[in-house]
Amino acid sequence: MSGPATRYDATRADLGEILAGQPRYRVDQVWSGLYDQLATPQELTVLPKGLRAELEAALPLALDPVAESTSDRGETVKWLWQLHDGTRVETVLMHYDDRSTVCVSSQAGCAMGCTFCATGQAGFDRQLRVGEIVEQVVRASRRAREDGRRLSNVVFMGMGEPLANYDPTWAAVERLHGALGLSARHITVSTVGIVPGIRRLAAEALPVNLAVSLHAADDALRDELVPINRRYPLSTLMDACAGYLQAKGRRLSFEWALIDGVNDRDRDADLLVERARGLPLPAHVNLIPLNPTPGYAVRGTPMRRVRAFRDRLREGGVNATVRQTRGTEIDAACGQLRATHSSSEPVAIRR
Repeated sequence: MSGPATRYDATRADLGEILAGQPRYRVDQVWSGLYDQLATPQELTVLPKGLRAELEAALPLALDPVAESTSDRGETVKWLWQLHDGTRVETVLMHYDDRSTVCVSSQAGCAMGCTFCATGQAGFDRQLRVGEIVEQVVRASRRAREDGRRLSNVVFMGMGEPLANYDPTWAAVERLHGALGLSARHITVSTVGIVPGIRRLAAEALPVNLAVSLHAADDALRDELVPINRRYPLSTLMDACAGYLQAKGRRLSFEWALIDGVNDRDRDADLLVERARGLPLPAHVNLIPLNPTPGYAVRGTPMRRVRAFRDRLREGGVNATVRQTRGTEIDAACGQLRATHSSSEPVAIRR
């Protein structure tokens, strides 16, 4: 019995090959078990015991836990996983009153080089496979179920740039929608502004949410904070965003990490209003108080100024909210937990 690299890389066709010689209904039983029941092969008691053991061997998991941290009275859980080649990625599960959301990684590391981001400071290792992305969601779904909750939302806002790993990211989106039954409207893909990827996304059938990590509304500052802006400047990026809105008819969001004295001035707010209102549908703005990172010698905007910035956006006719900061004490910003647990450190599980 042989198969794909990891359990959640397997397609239905792969399962058919793995289960060759078994009754045809076994494929449906295994597929339903993996995705509807969130079960491991060993937990699928409808299968003969020997077949369960064969499936466990043929379909190994991709993610080996290195560290698990909880905060916010158990409402936030963050995992650091090690992959088969020693690279490491992070996943965060966040419970709210009305939803449970998992933030997944699409790459090990990131090549975008955003100056204030812990992942960007660490550099790029490799792309993630479909199964490595999907497994993050399945493992978070199991944990949510243990917590008496149901995972409802997935955001591609963890380590990496999803649109720089487009094909595996989109295949994972389709798997989450088709196999796990997640609504496309509850899946958000975030990008720092990979324009070709945004245009490809606009042509896809599933109407996922698009979030653009903007962080600056003029090219000079954005060139400094988000270096990919030098390739795809704001005029080009805004054209792609407008095309996405025209194709999907859905509002997109701008992510804005507020950095004290850098992008939190009245002028920055006014330029952001112009960008947000210049689209066919005004963009929603998510303001993010910056989590401190060791490699960036500035601090996040104080909350008083965060609220003033939000109010100025609202006065300009832009819907703006302040994202609730989660898990600061457990290094919940992207890349921070991996930086804390370097490869030379012993494995430790913190609960």
